[in-house]
Parts: sequence; structure tokens; C-alpha cells
Amino acid sequence: MAPQILAFPPLVEGVLLKRYKRFLADVQLDDGAVVTAHCPNTGPMTGVLLPGGRVRLRHDPSPSRKLAWTWEQAEVPGAGGEPVWVGVNTALPNRLVRAAVEAGCLEAQLGPIGAIRAEVPYGEGRRSRIDLLLTPAEGAPDPRPIYLEVKNTTWTRGSLALFPDTVTERGQKHLVELTALLPEARAVLLPCLSRSDVDRFAPGDSADPRYGELFRAALEAGVEVLPCVFGFTATGVHWQGLAAVEPREPA
Repeated sequence: MAPQILAFPPLVEGVLLKRYKRFLADVQLDDGAVVTAHCPNTGPMTGVLLPGGRVRLRHDPSPSRKLAWTWEQAEVPGAGGEPVWVGVNTALPNRLVRAAVEAGCLEAQLGPIGAIRAEVPYGEGRRSRIDLLLTPAEGAPDPRPIYLEVKNTTWTRGSLALFPDTVTERGQKHLVELTALLPEARAVLLPCLSRSDVDRFAPGDSADPRYGELFRAALEAGVEVLPCVFGFTATGVHWQGLAAVEPREPA
């Protein structure tokens, strides 16, 4: 059984009617009610934006929130032919990766970790922020700080996960800045594969050829790539292990 690294109150299921204005989605709940949910994913959502498909929402009414519902997961056809639930909330991957590190899921790759800091300034003029900065525990084999950049990934071709699904100048810049950290620090690109039906990862050359070029240059320079696979249920997220890395998207 894959270990659960994040638990939450049961999500509410329904059918996606439409997504619009990037941030909004209309969903018909199983009791027949139609609600408008916040869509916490402003990207194209390639392969997971399926009107008529089943989705899961989080209900969190609060005076400080404009909408009481948030779209969290979508059910899509999986690589093996069976449906699979995919995490669509782009605010979640950093939490998942941090939870995986704290649970020791990546200790074999990263070594023992003594401290974790989030959103630490780095890069040229310190104008960027690294998602997670890890400090190795005392006595760790490699004492260098570990800069960890997280990228949410839901686009797939069969069991191959791909990032990005559109041109990302920000993502290109992050690869350049990660490479510049070497060799004084360890630089790690961590694709968060938010679906359990994948076992390989590659750059999305067809969507952003420049990103693919920079990805391969970063690999050659020593940037580490650790694609983490997560499985999603109505009550939590489970660690599924690491996917293999392919240097380019197959033609």
C-alpha cells in the first residue's frame, strides 16, 4: 500500500460543466446542485480539462473567500485504460514535495535533511525564489545546500509525463538559474507528477522546444531531476515513488 503523505476531509464529487475566465468552473454535484468553483490552475490543463468528466471539489466556506468551492481533482482516462484521478490544484505540489521530504521518501536521493525553508530568494539579483531550500543534516555525506525547484505535471502521452504543456519563459529561466548554482550547491528539478499512471518523465519539447534544450543542458551540467509520482484519492494523496527520466520527448 502506497504511504499516505497528505490527508484531508473527503472531497465532494460532481461533473464538470465548463471552465471559463481561467479561474472559474461550473460543476453539477451528485445531488443535482450546480456550483461555481475556483479553478486553482491557470494553465491550459492539457489532457485533464474534460467537460462532462467527473471532478472532486473541496468545500471550504469562509467570509474571506469569494467562492466556497475549490476544484481539486479530475478523473481522466489513464495510461492503462482505467480511469485515474489527477490533482489539478497548482498550489498543492510544493506541500506534497515538502511532505515527501519530511517523510523520508527522498532520503536515498537527497540524503538526511536537517532543515527546510520555502520561497528563499536566489538567482541573478536574488529576484527569483526557490520553492524549497534544504539544509543537509549534520554529518550528511554531501553538506552542500540543496535547491529544489518544483514543477506540477499533469500532461501525459501514455505512461510518459511531460512538462511544460505550453511555452514557459519562467520555467526556462528557472533551469538557467538552477544550473548557475552548481557546483557550490546541489540543484534539483523536481517534477511533481500529479497522477499515478505514469512511470517516465521527459521535457515537453513539442510545447516548448527551448525548454527542452535548456533541460538537456542542465542535465549535462549536473542538475538532478527527480520526478515524484503521487496518487490521489477523495481523502488524501499517496507517495508512489520516482519515475525514470528521459532527456527528450519522443517524436
